[in-house]
Parts: sequence; structure tokens; C-alpha cells
Amino acid sequence: MAFGFPPKYIEEKLLENLTNEEAIVLAIEACKKLEWDIVYFSESGIIAHTKSSVLTTSQEVTFKIENGIIKLKSECINSELFDMGKNQKHIKSLLTAFNEIKSMLTEDNLRTIYEEIKPSFPSQEQNILNQPPPTTKEKIKNFFSVFIPSKELLITPILLDLNILLFLLMILSGVDFMAPDNISLLKWGGNYRPVTLDGEWWRLITNCFLHIGIIHLFMNMYALIYIGILLEPILGTMRFISAYLLSGIIASVASIWWHDFTISAGASGAIFGMYGVFLAILTTKLIDKKTREGLLTSISFFIGFNLLYGVKGGIDNAAHIGGLLCGIIIGYLFIPSLRKAEANNLKIGTLIIVSILVFITSFIVYKRIPNDLKKYDIGITEFFSNETRALHINELPANISKDKYLQELTDTSDFYWNKNLELIYNLDKLNLPEMIHQRNAKLIEYCKLRIKINELLYKEVIEGSSQYVDQIGEYNKQIEALINDMNKTN
Repeated sequence: MAFGFPPKYIEEKLLENLTNEEAIVLAIEACKKLEWDIVYFSESGIIAHTKSSVLTTSQEVTFKIENGIIKLKSECINSELFDMGKNQKHIKSLLTAFNEIKSMLTEDNLRTIYEEIKPSFPSQEQNILNQPPPTTKEKIKNFFSVFIPSKELLITPILLDLNILLFLLMILSGVDFMAPDNISLLKWGGNYRPVTLDGEWWRLITNCFLHIGIIHLFMNMYALIYIGILLEPILGTMRFISAYLLSGIIASVASIWWHDFTISAGASGAIFGMYGVFLAILTTKLIDKKTREGLLTSISFFIGFNLLYGVKGGIDNAAHIGGLLCGIIIGYLFIPSLRKAEANNLKIGTLIIVSILVFITSFIVYKRIPNDLKKYDIGITEFFSNETRALHINELPANISKDKYLQELTDTSDFYWNKNLELIYNLDKLNLPEMIHQRNAKLIEYCKLRIKINELLYKEVIEGSSQYVDQIGEYNKQIEALINDMNKTN
């Protein structure tokens, strides 16, 4: 399986006992046999596109003769991250067909066919297959050009640079470049339901530029480059950046709606949105049918593969699906203005409508997502306040009357301990992490021990006896052990 930018497979073969002319004819006839489209041919080689179908995208195959060697290359020409072995398979198919034709045609046949096609060859100066390969300097320049904004590609390089810059700043601040911890992700703008819903809505945007390690960043930027190069020239600057950010927001909202206590980060939700936009466009006639079919297969494969891969866990599929669906809707809403490129008012109006729809939808869902951890924090604050009032019994003066002491014991201390019991029972019904449920069980036991101590203190006063001192001391030891245990797990 080839993986690269773009994925390709290269192989070389000796010309052996064939002339250049014979090899060119055999290559052309082999492509015809395979029903490939020959898009270019010259005296030094050919370029052909393989067949595309619902399940297979088209690849570009180059057959070039140089210094007695046949140089073969099959390369993906659509938005693909890997080729699942297709490029190697195409080279094998071409060589097989080449040898079959070779066994069928005589030298005279080959010479006749060559003379027929020779007048169609371009001149030496125009022969693109004879152009020198790019130098190392040119390769480096071409590689880095994707990071430099240009008139044709403005937003994609800016998004790439922002994501990489933020990651570098994280690393320079001491964050682990392979696996940032949760505290670091929260500090740098990660999306976490309890915090995001607690007024920090801006995390819905910042997390789209934050990545959980170098591999996460690389994979997302790789996918962004592909979709950006294909889609930005079609959408234009304003549509592209609007679709990207709006899809990212919806993806983030979908993430906190689905995940209770997961810290999410990454550009993949927004990127899925862009693939969704392109998927919508590819179902229309805005793009040439032949090109559309290959791209539709490629984009569909990317989406399907990544969604299935996300099922295994550890991947925020909620954000992917949310971004994808938002992108598809945005794509269809963009269609009218794309068909009438000269209608600037239609373009602006569409952007305004799309933005309003996304913001209203996000706001409604955002407000309806339960923030049980916040409710728990409020409840625990009340618990501590009740505890302070209940323990006030220990601060009463030694000369307080018996009746006043008993009244404080029952009407105040017991009242607030029982109130805390009811409070924790209700809080434990919330959707909370398991460790908090375990802590709740200890708080319930703590309250029950306090109530038992109050019962013994009440008996001591009524009976005028000190026989319960040891039992009260044992309960206090259990309380101390509970407190120490909870402090360790905080």
C-alpha cells in the first residue's frame, strides 16, 4: 500500500530486445486493451488515466523510456491519503497487457502502427516527458509553497500555519509533543463539557486549532492540504473560511453533546465539514462529470474509512459526524451562489443565512446540554456550608444549658446532617464520573457517622452518663479515616 503526497508506485524495467519505437506502440496498445484514457503521448513515452468507477478512482500512469530503461509510475490524482495497493496493481496490469500485445504483434505490425502515430508527436521542445526533473531546491520550494498564502490559495496555508504555530508554542511551553496531558489540553483551549458549558464557549473554536500530539497534527494537516487544494479554488476565500469555522463550531457542539467528560481537540471536525461541502458539490453538475466521478469516489472513501476507523474508540466520531453533516448542508446552501458566480449579493446573503443558521443551532443545543458536573459543584458548595452549620455544635460554650444544647443538637446539627444526606443522594443521581460516585458513597457514610455521634451525645446528656465515650471515639476514628481517604483521591 503506497502512502505519500500523493500516493504513488514506481518501477523500472529494462527495454531488453525492443526498440524505443516498438515499446511506445506496445504501451499504447496495452492502454487501449485496458481501456485506459491516453491523455498524452510522444516519442519518449505516454501518460494515461486508468478507468474510474463507483468503487475505484482514476490514477495517472506514466510510461517513459530513457537510456534503455522503461520507467513506470502510477500516481493518485485525486484527494487520497493512501492507495490500498491500487498503483502497484496498475503497473502490474500494464506490464501484463504489454507482454500479451508483444506476443501478438510482429515487428512489421509495430513499425506500421508507429508510422501512423508519429505525425501526432510533439516536438522535442514541447515534449513534457523530456523536461528535466525538479532540482532539490525546486522540490523544497514546491513543498513549502503550500504554507505560503497566494492569490489562488489563501486560507488553506493560513489554517496550516495557525495549527502548526499553536502546536509549536505548546511544545516550547513544555507540553509533551507526542501525548499532551489533560491539564495542558485544557490550558490551551481543549473542548471539555463541564468547562465549556460553564461560560467558556470560546473553546468551541479554540479546540479546532489544538492537537493531541505530533501524529494527530500531521494526519489532520495532511487531510487539510488535500481538501484545501481541491476546494478553496471552487469556493473562494470567504465561503471556504466560513464553511471551515462554522463546521468546526458544529463539530465541537456535537462533541460536548455526545461526550460527558472527554477533552476533545483537533481540526478533524472542521476538515470533515469541508469534505462534506465537497461531497455536496460533487452530487451536482458544477464539476465536469468525468472529474466528478473520480473525486466522488475518493471523497466518499476518505469519509467512510475514517468514520469506520473512529468506531474503534479513542477518536471523536461525534465531532466528525457533526462536522460532516454541517458541511453537507452548507455545501448545498452554497450551490445557488456558486452557479451564479457574478451575483455578489447572493454570495453575501448566503453566507449571512448560513452563519445565522449555524449560530442559532449551536446556541440552542449548547443551552440544552446538561452540565451535571456544574450542578454537582454547586451542590457540594452547599454541602460544605451545611457541614459548617452542623459542626457548630462543637463550638458551643461549656456552660450552655442542657435544654439549649439538646435543641442545638437536634434542630441545627441533626437537621443539617440529614439535609446533607438528602443532598448527596440527589447529587448521586446525576451523570457523573465513577470516581465521584465513589466519593459520594464516602460522603454518605460520613454523614451517617456524624448522625450516630449526635445520637450518642444526646443520650449522654439525657442519661447524665459517660458510657458512650469509647463508642464516640471509635466513630471519630472512622470519620478521620474517611476524610484522609477522600483527601488522597482529590
